[in-house]
Amino acid sequence: MSVIGYFTAEIGLWSELHTYSGGLGVLAGDHVKSAADGEIPLVGITLLYREGYGRQHLDSEGIQTESYAEIDPAHHLVDTGLVLSLPLDGGNLLSKIWRADIEGITGHIVPVYFLDTQHPDNSEEHQRLGSRLYGGDNSTRIRQEYLLGVGGIRLLSLLQKEIVGLHLNEGHCTFALLEMLQKGWSREELSKRVLFTTHTPVPAGHDRFEWEAVEEVLGDLLPADAKELVKSAGDPEEGRRISMSHLAVALSGPVNAVSNLNAWVASSMFAEQYIAPITNGVHHLTWTSPDMAELFDTHLGGWRKDPAVLAHAGKIPDSALSVSRSKARSVLRDLVKASTGVEFHEDRLTIGFARRFATYKRANLVFADLERLRSLGSGRIQFVFAGKAHPRDEGGKALIKSIFGSAKELAEEIPVVFLEDYSMATGLAMTSGVDIWLNNPIRPLEASGTSGMKAAMNGVPNCSILDGWWPEGCEHGVNGWAIGKADDERDDARDAQAVLDVIENEVLPAWDEGASRWNELMRASICTSARFTGARMISDYLRFYDSFE
Repeated sequence: MSVIGYFTAEIGLWSELHTYSGGLGVLAGDHVKSAADGEIPLVGITLLYREGYGRQHLDSEGIQTESYAEIDPAHHLVDTGLVLSLPLDGGNLLSKIWRADIEGITGHIVPVYFLDTQHPDNSEEHQRLGSRLYGGDNSTRIRQEYLLGVGGIRLLSLLQKEIVGLHLNEGHCTFALLEMLQKGWSREELSKRVLFTTHTPVPAGHDRFEWEAVEEVLGDLLPADAKELVKSAGDPEEGRRISMSHLAVALSGPVNAVSNLNAWVASSMFAEQYIAPITNGVHHLTWTSPDMAELFDTHLGGWRKDPAVLAHAGKIPDSALSVSRSKARSVLRDLVKASTGVEFHEDRLTIGFARRFATYKRANLVFADLERLRSLGSGRIQFVFAGKAHPRDEGGKALIKSIFGSAKELAEEIPVVFLEDYSMATGLAMTSGVDIWLNNPIRPLEASGTSGMKAAMNGVPNCSILDGWWPEGCEHGVNGWAIGKADDERDDARDAQAVLDVIENEVLPAWDEGASRWNELMRASICTSARFTGARMISDYLRFYDSFE
């Protein structure tokens, strides 16, 4: 059977199987679901992390700690009975193989295979390779990526699947290309049969390892001219270490980024390499709340098979839209009460912010001027936050703590809550239950921002810096609002003022106009989301898949 191998270090298929950390993994899950809907002969390859990304715990001061409960794959996946053996560290690394079958809207199956190092004959060190997503040091990461890339290719051979092409989701998967060279593909074949997707818009975000450490694992798999390949792809370190992304770009054919702006940013990172823009999309059946799905079933027949039908949301009646949105808002209020004990007000504008807590996303920007925020928002607005900081990201953890501090200062006038242990389930409740989706990263560091697409699909207007997907989707004052201008120079004071300006002068006046005006914004948001679905995204990727020779 001829297949396209889709390789990803993390994947979010459903909330409880927490082998994902944020947008990259959830996007991978949406990709395979959309491929299943599109009946594409894709096969997913990823790693199983028995402890996942960790459960987030927050104390009353907002100090984050983590715990790591063991995932039992038998509760989520099918045991194939297969065991893969790879030479490593003078012995063999054994990997059990688990499978999830992702069924599309027509019944087409895209299998996703998980490589699991918890085999009783593995050494304790090798078993730990499959413990935590993005855990361990570089020695661990190199071996994880060896298992993913080299092991993934050998698994496809074990499954007797003919590889017509590969799609690598970020540089973690690069070693797959070296295994294909070992199997007999020429570099010309790689250039015709491999698509590489880059998400990370800053050089520091790409995996870099010492050459000796990689050679220790790969041996003869590492090409003799690998350093020259990395340098030729525009590595700013000029090959001092192995840059996985630059090696992938040097050996792949087409390269794409995940929004128009992200492609422009990435074009400066890889020498003379054209970066095709394929803006991310979200899987509509996964990310539409039950109440909104029921509304679409009634008024937008056929949207489940063809989410482009969402573009006709203008015909949804005011009354029906208001009822469905009210139900979705109620679900979120119930979640907030159950999780935090805080009673949200039904009549207040609820502003949501949820994403991975990296410092460039500036989660606390809206609290830069508490007095002004009190003045404009007291008794009128409320905030709900969620998101995890990486266990070693002290800056991200400090952001969470600062939000807790602001919440205490505003408690009497503006409710501010933080939902612990952000997950896909929490994400759906928030993107469908808030009234405004806030996003204020440092432009242009947001690769795409798929949570905003999920909000739009549920009738929630975005209020965002013009970064990621939003420059393509924003119709200011029609389907949401732009924060400030398209400025690339970091200026937190300028942007903090711009956030409050747009809330005070545009968002709240529209809210105060009442249901008729707000329904127009919500319908326009849904119409916009039709262009940012997984179905549209996968049709864009199909141009490259069809070109594989």
